[in-house]
Order: sequence, then structure tokens, then C-alpha cells
Amino acid sequence: MAKSASRKTARKSTGAKKKTGGARKAAAGGARSGAGRSAGGRKAAGGRTSAGGRKSSRRGGGTANAAFMAPVTPSDKLAEVVGAEPLPRTEITKRLWAYIKKNGLQDQKNRRMIKSDDALRPVFGGKAQVNMFEMTKLVNKHLS
Repeated sequence: MAKSASRKTARKSTGAKKKTGGARKAAAGGARSGAGRSAGGRKAAGGRTSAGGRKSSRRGGGTANAAFMAPVTPSDKLAEVVGAEPLPRTEITKRLWAYIKKNGLQDQKNRRMIKSDDALRPVFGGKAQVNMFEMTKLVNKHLS
């Protein structure tokens, strides 16, 4: 917007008159003169937009997904690492990562690899090292 304002002032000082792109479209029929555009100048893509033209991140009222928040009970092997009380999956993941970082179990060269210690080896199926995606799959087997 600052550029168009400076152009207008420059035109006034030189005395030249030139139609802008929007004025040209309006003069040519006006069918597309900004229709369907949000306040931020971006086209609305079928959803509501917030200030700045971005889509709102809330869906369906903004409630949390109940599947993630439902408490799950860790197995005895996993309970040694994250605790025995029923927790949501998100909290179990947080506690597992806190344990991994506290004990320095993340590989320094390839940070996707997680080393197992005596407490994690049974959870990881006896493997000495797993990648973080495989870790998620193995941990899910220890939740009920």
C-alpha cells in the first residue's frame, strides 16, 4: 500500500494521470474488481479469515481432540520411565522426551536416533537404538 500511495503523490507532482490496475478493471466491466478478497488482500479459500487475511486455525469451535486427551495406562515396563498413573498420550510423549534428554540418549550425530538404556530397552523391544518414528510405534504397544 505504501508503494501505491507514493506513486499517487509522484503522479500529482508530475501532472501525469494514469489509471491503476483496479480502476482499469472497474472501467472494463468490474467483474473481478476485488470480489472474493479478504481484508488482507488475499483470496478467501472457502474458510473464514482473521485479520491479515490468514485462515483461522480453529476448527469446529476449537475443542481439543478427545482421542489425544483420553488417559491411557502405561505398561509396567513403560511405567518405569513415565510413571504408572494414567496420562494422555501427549503427556506420555512429553515425559518420555524429558527422560531421553535428561539422560543424553539422543544420538549426537543423527538426532533422529534414540539410544536405549536399561529402562528403555524393554520398551524398545530389546533394540540398542531406534529412530524416533519407530519409537512412537514401539511405545504405543505399551499403552492400554
